[in-house]
Amino acid sequence: MPPGPTTGTPPTDASWPTPPAPNVLIPPRPTSRSPKALIISLIVLGLLGMLGVGGFILYSRPNPGYGDALVNYRETRPEILTREHVMGDINYPVTPPVGGNHHPMWQSCMGDVYDERIPDEHAVHSLEHGAVWITYDPERVTADDIRLLAERVEGIDFMMLSPYPGQESPISLQAWGYQLRVATATDERIDRFIQDYRITASIEAGAACSAGVNITGTTPLDLY
Repeated sequence: MPPGPTTGTPPTDASWPTPPAPNVLIPPRPTSRSPKALIISLIVLGLLGMLGVGGFILYSRPNPGYGDALVNYRETRPEILTREHVMGDINYPVTPPVGGNHHPMWQSCMGDVYDERIPDEHAVHSLEHGAVWITYDPERVTADDIRLLAERVEGIDFMMLSPYPGQESPISLQAWGYQLRVATATDERIDRFIQDYRITASIEAGAACSAGVNITGTTPLDLY
C-alpha cells in the first residue's frame, strides 16, 4: 500500500514569519503653552505690527523731516529740469535755480566760498554734477550765519556757497531738482539736506566739480 499522509502537530500562528510592520507616522503630542508665554507672544506680534505700520507711514510720507521747507521739483515740476547746454543768459522759473538748461562750463564746486554772486548758468551745471549750492540773502542773515554756512562748505568737494540778493528766504539750498528754504544757519535741516543730496542728486554720475570756472557776477562766460 502506498504510504499514507504524514501525521504530526499542525503549525501554529507563532510558527509563521511575522510580516514587517507598516510605516506609521505618529503625530507629536501637542505641547501646552502657558498663559504667560501666550501673552508675551501676543505682545511681540503687536510690537512688530506697530513697527511695520510706522515704517510704512515714515517712508510713504513726502519729505520726512523737512516739513514744507523742501520742494521736490523732480515730482512737482519735472518739465523745468531740462539739460541742454546753452550760451548766454537763461531766465529760470525758480530762483535760485534748481536745474534746467545751463552753460557748457560748470562753476567750481570744490568747497568754494564765494563772496559775490555767481552766474546761475554755471551754478546749475554744477548741480547737474551733484553739487549742493547754498545761497543767502546778505541783507537778511547775520555774520554768524555766513560763518556757519562757510564752515559747512569750505574745503568739501561738491559744495559751494554764494550770496543771492533778493531770494525768497534768508538761506536756500539747491541740489538738482531739490530746494530747501530756511531762516537761520542753525537749522538742523541744512545738514540733513547736505547728507541726503550731496553727490546723490547728480544726474551725471562720475562728473567732477574740479576744473570749473571761478567767475563772479551775473553774466555767464562767453566762450566765443
